[in-house]
Amino acid sequence: MTAGLKTIIYPVKDLARAKSLFSALLAVEPYADEPYYVGFRDAGQDVGLDPNGHAAGMTGPVPYWSVSDIRGRLAALLEAGAELLQDVRDVGGGKLIASVKDADGNLVGLTQDPAA
Repeated sequence: MTAGLKTIIYPVKDLARAKSLFSALLAVEPYADEPYYVGFRDAGQDVGLDPNGHAAGMTGPVPYWSVSDIRGRLAALLEAGAELLQDVRDVGGGKLIASVKDADGNLVGLTQDPAA
């Protein structure tokens, strides 16, 4: 079971320009502003900018589904024919992420909050 789409990550080549664009769009300041990731939170939605996304195989924005059991959901996706792109890893503070590619080449991300 999921808690819905709560995060979308955009691969960007120019982090400063992308940060400026999303600051203008969302009219909020980033909650995370690091050379490796800029994150915004608006209306319950997290929007991330990843300057390393293209190198990691991201071809466009990746939606991240919020789940309570990331390892279980990842196993179910792999059993259903998805291709593993990023195994479960902690990205800080206990937040876990993983990603797969479906048969059509679409990227699907999973995220689990530390409290889950």
